[in-house]
Amino acid sequence: MKLPFETNLCDKVAVITGAGGVLMSAFARALAKCGAKVALLDINAEAVESIAAEIGDGAIAVPCNCLDKNAIFAARETVRQKLGKVSLLINGAGGNNPRATCDNETMSPDTSDEIKSFFRLEEQGLKFVFDLNITSAFLVTQVFAEDMVKTGGSIINISSMNAFRPLTKIPAYSAAKAGISNFTQWLAVHFAPCNIRVNAIAPGFFVTNQNRGLLFDADGNPTARTEKILAATPQKRFGEVDDLIGTLLWLASDEASGFVTGVIVPVDGGFHAYSGV
Repeated sequence: MKLPFETNLCDKVAVITGAGGVLMSAFARALAKCGAKVALLDINAEAVESIAAEIGDGAIAVPCNCLDKNAIFAARETVRQKLGKVSLLINGAGGNNPRATCDNETMSPDTSDEIKSFFRLEEQGLKFVFDLNITSAFLVTQVFAEDMVKTGGSIINISSMNAFRPLTKIPAYSAAKAGISNFTQWLAVHFAPCNIRVNAIAPGFFVTNQNRGLLFDADGNPTARTEKILAATPQKRFGEVDDLIGTLLWLASDEASGFVTGVIVPVDGGFHAYSGV
């Protein structure tokens, strides 16, 4: 991985949730390359163990269910023993679920009963999406931010374009990510006297393991949804993982962004700024 610029994070112990995924594993590699010690948390033990082994010294895999507070406490103890107290937290765990996803973009009076419309979405699906995104960030922050209260630190949440402009078909995910943005601002105010900065990155459209099937068909051809996304993205492309690293390092560095807190930074190729005309 080629970094966009150099920054010294040798004094940082970073915890990254959802670290088994495409984006958060790249975050772990970038932070480690800047000297940070990194703890990779994910429910997928095999994924984070492989990534930690690839990074090498200063990286540990900590299998953890980020919806189980006792498991998060246990993860904190592991991090403290192996790396030290946490000074940088990235809440990257999240995602959507088909049970909370509509088949149709809009409702019409003659919508077929065969269609999974808004009225057929599962309550448990909505709760799952909110837990995966908001409850996990709440619980993980409750546990790990205690390490920062007396010494300061930085928290970076992962929001989404859905927080700026809700996408069709995914009401629960859009609402959950809007909640993450709001929670970010609330935490920034709450923790300001403790010198804990809280910000969020709002990625635009990146191809990940979770959304690949929605963006490309079995033959690798763009779907109709991909065509709509790119038509509404002024730069006319999907984001690459490297496009996020500069923003990550800027927010992680106290020297570069020490007076920045409570902001949600879009990294989206101009999607949120484009009205369609």
